[in-house]
Amino acid sequence: MATEDEFSDDYVVLKPKHGGVLDLLRLLWTHDVGKSKFMDVSPGLKIIEFRRRLIVINSLIMQKALHWLEKPMAWAGSLLEMWLNLLYCNGNFAVLLFRFFQGKVVMPDKESAAFVSAIGCLDRRVDLSKDIKIGDCRYIAQLSLMASKISYENEAFIKIVVEKRWEMDFLGFYDFWNDYLERFSTQAFMMYDKGIDMVVVAFRGTSPFDASDWNTDFDLSWFKLPSINCKVHGGFMKALGLQKKIGWPKNIQNNDSTDDDKHSRLVAYYTIREKLKTILGTNSSTKYILTGHSLGGALAILFPMVLFLHDETWLMERLEGVYTFGQPRVGDEKLCEFMEEKLSLYGVKYYRFVYGYDIVPRLPYDDKAYMFKHFGTCVYYNSFYQGQIVKEEPDKNYSWLTWQIPKIINAVWELIRSFIIRFWKGSEYAEGWLLMMYRLFGLLNPGMADHALQDYVNAINLSSSSLLPSSQPLHNTSRLKIN
Repeated sequence: MATEDEFSDDYVVLKPKHGGVLDLLRLLWTHDVGKSKFMDVSPGLKIIEFRRRLIVINSLIMQKALHWLEKPMAWAGSLLEMWLNLLYCNGNFAVLLFRFFQGKVVMPDKESAAFVSAIGCLDRRVDLSKDIKIGDCRYIAQLSLMASKISYENEAFIKIVVEKRWEMDFLGFYDFWNDYLERFSTQAFMMYDKGIDMVVVAFRGTSPFDASDWNTDFDLSWFKLPSINCKVHGGFMKALGLQKKIGWPKNIQNNDSTDDDKHSRLVAYYTIREKLKTILGTNSSTKYILTGHSLGGALAILFPMVLFLHDETWLMERLEGVYTFGQPRVGDEKLCEFMEEKLSLYGVKYYRFVYGYDIVPRLPYDDKAYMFKHFGTCVYYNSFYQGQIVKEEPDKNYSWLTWQIPKIINAVWELIRSFIIRFWKGSEYAEGWLLMMYRLFGLLNPGMADHALQDYVNAINLSSSSLLPSSQPLHNTSRLKIN
């Protein structure tokens, strides 16, 4: 498993491919989970609590189902995105039909800067708001959010938005290797905003049709870090760069792929850490921020945790802040205490943005069985886009009973708002037919509908300019040198 220095006597690694139905049933009554084909556990570890075993079983079932659905999900997602882009490239359905009979249909290219993901099709806005300028407390939050938003797109799309629309420097797009899934499953990109002398690292969140992303979310393996005495979400750790046999050594060598893939088997944490050292080393005043939506937010806040683990003092001193949107919980109470202490020590801002009844920030549950807790400053927005700083978002565990009626009422209001927001807030907030259909879906599952990015964009743009501390530009004369 891992080295003694990294993980000692407490870890549980789920292996959904290694057992069958009978093995799942045995977990219901056995206390000796170390004998299960589904689990690799630290010697002598026993999960006694029945509810905790149920959590493991649910996690395994979901991962098995995702393994079976991987190809159908990818096929369905590809078909949907191709159809949406086909409509967009040709104007509308009527024009598409007319061009079809003419033999002049414009076919979308998945690798082009014009191709938009399904998430991007829900809300095509990519420009930074002209009303939020450098020095406004919302500027870095908006920059982080929009970087998180475009992280779902392909490299060509991201590059042209960063360079042409935002007039910033694109530093690279990366597809990272997951040692446990044995595939490329983690994506991120880096850019440089010369206006505030800041490097931005944006992690991509869960792509709706990518089974490996969902596997990461549902993988409730955990690892105890002895040096911190805390437990951390295993799926997120694996996506960030945890190594299957050696844990978190301070330095590793990235191995080249043995196949004809153009990528080398780079892993997220180590690659980004070294690139930051190289980039920031050219200017002593340049800082960086970490950001991401959903799964991307979890990776963004765990990145400095591993920096602390490795005593990367220089990089921590250069970290300006972490801005996450719809981020799930990543660890237990001990992790929260450790991170709050370290972030405070280095003066690192950590803002965790939550909109409405978004279900993801309320998972995994904050109770004795799950052990997960949130930390940092929670910036909560209601469905009128009114923001406030709170200790925890309302309905922190997404109760299906107590809060069900308020959620449905709120979902009805969001659907109504979809039709009137262009008259209420302006034409730039107009919502298209696809987004309205998504709002309709929200009547059945308000938590997932609220997780989409368009409401986070609206919330940042429409919120009070005094909600967050001011972010002033750095007026240094020496800017970062981009090769």
